[in-house]
Amino acid sequence: MKIAVIPARGGSKRIPRKNIKPFAGKPMIGYAIEAALACEAIDRVIVSTDDEEISDIARDFGAELPFRRPAELADDITPTVPVIAHAIEACRALGWNVTHCCCIYPGVPFIRTRDLSEALALLAAHDDQGYTFPVTGFPSAIQRALKRSEDGTVAPFNPEYVGTRTQDLEPAFFDAGQFYWGAAQTWLEGLNIHANGHAIVLPEWRVVDIDTPEDWDRAEMLFRALGEAR
Repeated sequence: MKIAVIPARGGSKRIPRKNIKPFAGKPMIGYAIEAALACEAIDRVIVSTDDEEISDIARDFGAELPFRRPAELADDITPTVPVIAHAIEACRALGWNVTHCCCIYPGVPFIRTRDLSEALALLAAHDDQGYTFPVTGFPSAIQRALKRSEDGTVAPFNPEYVGTRTQDLEPAFFDAGQFYWGAAQTWLEGLNIHANGHAIVLPEWRVVDIDTPEDWDRAEMLFRALGEAR
C-alpha cells in the first residue's frame, strides 16, 4: 500500500494558522490533499496533526485521520523524518501494509499530481533506494555569490570563479519543499533525505517558499495570475 502523509501541526508561528488559512479562496492544506487524492498511485491520504480544526477541514477535503500526532512530535523543532516514521508505524498498527509513503507538506498550492507520479517512477527506477523529491535551480550561479561587510564592501565567496563565464559554471539546485517519496523502510531507518535522494526538476516559477505574510501575498498574486497555466 502506498500512502501520502501530510504533516500539519497547529502551532505555526510566523503565519498563524498557516495550514488552514484561506489561500486564493481555499484552505491551504486543501491543495495538498486534492493533489494526493488525484494521484492514482496513492491508496490513502493521511493527515498527521495535533489540531482539531485542521482535522475537521482535512476530513472535509477527503483525507483520513486514523491517529492523532503526539505532542512530542508537534513542536516547531521536530524534523520531518520522525513525524513520517511515526505515521507509518501508526498505520501499520492498524493492519495496513504500508510499503511506500509520500510526505506532502501542507503549504504547497503549486503542487501537481503528475510531479508526484514522476517522482514515484524515479524512485522505482532506483530500486526504492533513498528518497525522491522535487528541486529547482538557483536563479543565479551560486559560484558567483558575494559576501557583504558592514561597511558595504563586497567580495566573492569563491574567488576562483571570478573570471569564469556564468554559462560555464555547474548548475546548482535547491529543495522545492513540496514532497518526498520513500519506501516505508527508508523512513523508518531515519535516513537523511538530502544525503540519500534523487530529484526531479521543477521550473522556478512553480516553487514558492511561504514563510512570511509578504511571501503569502506574493505567492497568492502569482497563483491568481497564472490561473490554468499552473
